[in-house]
Amino acid sequence: MTSKEKVMRALRHEPGPVPVDFGSTGVTGIHVSCVAALREHYGLPRHPVRVCEPFQMLGEIEDDLAGALGSDCTGVGGRTTMFGFPNEGWHEWRTPWGQLVMVPEGFRVRSDAGGDQYLFPQGDVDVPPSGHMPASGYFFDAIIRQEPIDEERLDPADNCVEFQPLTEADRAHWRAEIARVQGSTRSVTGGIGGTGFGDIALVPGPFLKHPKGIRDVNEWYVSLVERRDYVHQVFSHQCAIALENLAEFARIASDKIDVLFVCGTDFGTQNSQFCSVATFDDLYAPYYRRINDWVHQHTTWKTFKHSCGAMRPLLNRVIECGFDIINPVQCSAKGMEAAGLKADFGDRLVFWGGGVDTQQVLPFGSPSEVAAQVTDRLETFSPGGGFVFNTIHNIQARTPTANIVAMVDAIQRFNDRGG
Repeated sequence: MTSKEKVMRALRHEPGPVPVDFGSTGVTGIHVSCVAALREHYGLPRHPVRVCEPFQMLGEIEDDLAGALGSDCTGVGGRTTMFGFPNEGWHEWRTPWGQLVMVPEGFRVRSDAGGDQYLFPQGDVDVPPSGHMPASGYFFDAIIRQEPIDEERLDPADNCVEFQPLTEADRAHWRAEIARVQGSTRSVTGGIGGTGFGDIALVPGPFLKHPKGIRDVNEWYVSLVERRDYVHQVFSHQCAIALENLAEFARIASDKIDVLFVCGTDFGTQNSQFCSVATFDDLYAPYYRRINDWVHQHTTWKTFKHSCGAMRPLLNRVIECGFDIINPVQCSAKGMEAAGLKADFGDRLVFWGGGVDTQQVLPFGSPSEVAAQVTDRLETFSPGGGFVFNTIHNIQARTPTANIVAMVDAIQRFNDRGG
């Protein structure tokens, strides 16, 4: 059975070996420091690892490491990064923690006297920076660059400038990406961007030189209540452009991808939700439904929804909107116990994640504790299919290599004995 066949069986809710994903998306990846450590552990050629996603400082999972980790998935990425510059023109950069990595040409940073790093939108050092990494940090935070708000002059178009039709450069990029994965034995995940309504990581516009509109995170959440008509206008424009772009992307990708990453908007905290079910129904569901309906009517792709946190009260709505897959399955959040999720939603949703806790167990537990939780999650989520193993969100910096290896070995043992 090929890797792709394993994934497709899981997506059809059929029993079989549990497929694994490390690195096919920006929410299923591994921090660049851990990628380098894993390459060394598995005796793979040592070289500076590419930072394929600079916002979270995720490292590229090359084919040799994907094979060592048993990963069954690969991804086709967008043309530009979260900071608006392309992943091209690679050069070396020394991180604050001392690792030599490869970064794109547009990755241009300035340091302050304390060693903090500042990254610039579209690589333009003549505008204010949009990303900040503390000297003791391991990834970038978006810098809020909210202009003073004049309620009488607020224009939804200012929050729509990032949603544009695909350019010829975009189309050329996608043709090259699809050609790269054509014939791969792994399952392919892709995403065009612009389909994650209200994704709070994107609201500040780290890819824009001079963001206008509502760009402060707190102000955006206020707007869900106080300026709902404004937000509807933004989402409506965004959805129209997204549907046009999806049609073009489908002509290029056709059946060469299996899963479409639709949405990275978080709706859950550790203990609750960012919005009520009623708000979700009014403000988000209509647009998600249009995207998912189009995908299911015109392609064979399964649709992937990412949301951290306590999502249980919204999961029926997620299903009704047409999503096939939920990630990262944060089992440590309130109401997200693995057995209950499997019992109540396992026949209607594919759980892509939930394999091990990345807040406590994977970074701070012992290898035996990691293996025990991984095995327990496999036994809970895998019966009847509908499960793709991934950690709960990305593997973070300073996670012990021995613990990551214990996780990988536990998956292999589980599949070797037939579940």
